[in-house]
Amino acid sequence: MPTLTIRNVPEDIVERLKVVAQNKGHSMEQEVRNLLTSRYASRQSALDRMKARWNPETAPTSEEIDEWIESGRP
Repeated sequence: MPTLTIRNVPEDIVERLKVVAQNKGHSMEQEVRNLLTSRYASRQSALDRMKARWNPETAPTSEEIDEWIESGRP
């Protein structure tokens, strides 16, 4: 698995990461992995979460979502 090095992380961020990780019973490194995984979920996982929140009658299609992404719609 690749390694990621992040330089110049503000000290207060590192301290907050340590505290959160300790409260959850894992390492700061694991906390960062969890944050990245949740933030950059797979496309299908993100679509599934969005669809779960939408009313099935008014939910956009996958094609409409693709068009939004291509056009830069947030």
